[in-house]
Amino acid sequence: MTSQRRRAVVLLLAPITLLLGAFFLIPLGIMVVYSLLEPGLYGGVVWSFYPYSYGRVFGWPLGGGEEFEPLYIQIILNSVYYAVITVIVSLIVCYPVAFWVSRMGPVAKNLVLFAITLPFFANLLVRIYAWLLLLRPTGAINTALMSLGLIDAPLNMIFTEFAVIVGLVYVLIPFMFLPIYASVERLDWSLVQASQDLGATPFQTFRRVILPLTAPGIAGGAVIVFIPALGNFIVPAFLGGSKVQMTGNVIERQFLQSRNWPFGSTLAMIVMASVLVLILLYALWMRRAGKSQPVGEVGHA
Repeated sequence: MTSQRRRAVVLLLAPITLLLGAFFLIPLGIMVVYSLLEPGLYGGVVWSFYPYSYGRVFGWPLGGGEEFEPLYIQIILNSVYYAVITVIVSLIVCYPVAFWVSRMGPVAKNLVLFAITLPFFANLLVRIYAWLLLLRPTGAINTALMSLGLIDAPLNMIFTEFAVIVGLVYVLIPFMFLPIYASVERLDWSLVQASQDLGATPFQTFRRVILPLTAPGIAGGAVIVFIPALGNFIVPAFLGGSKVQMTGNVIERQFLQSRNWPFGSTLAMIVMASVLVLILLYALWMRRAGKSQPVGEVGHA
């Protein structure tokens, strides 16, 4: 690479590098430092090395009056559980819909894609509050079910795990649909036809041809949905109340109510580490998938 091209590359990368440094790396570094500092008596931090906030979560190291509290591990596991359920429900909904939309005409396809992205134009709090109105005992869903005679008393849907999962799926489902739809649009249907011509059953064709070709979209959508679902605090705060706690809610309270910034930073770093591991596993899987044959031999289907 010549010096002139090198300078051009540096100039092109400089804006995004500065942007990432200012709004991602620097705040992340501050969180790392704060997680290793002593909490102040009235909030803030004391600038002395204090790794014992991690001991409250993992049981080690302990000191400075900190005690191991298994509750935080349980909350983190609950957050992972809700995130996984959100991914599964979103995938079940989006995968067949992506095939259905891909077979539409251009006008209908563009209309459906616009409808799927339309919620992005509305404020998130407004959309979540709308679900609060729908799910409450006197909301539209209970009113309709009672009017139809399907239930005698209102269902208890608000401030439950069900409400939280519904809210997470509603908020994040476009992030699952778009990567899957992109993979389905690139699907080579001649391979599907060849598999059928060679005598493969529909299930064998799906398992050997369709699923491997759309797997990158599924994996990408799963990662994109899982990450924000894991740290989400708005949805459980509105739809879960005090009955459903996720890591994001605990972090919010540590910063805004308890004013224990080091412990809040510790929980945030644990979530960030989990996300980093997930991204590394995804990158490793994509690298291996790129080196391997994407579709098995159709003749053995």
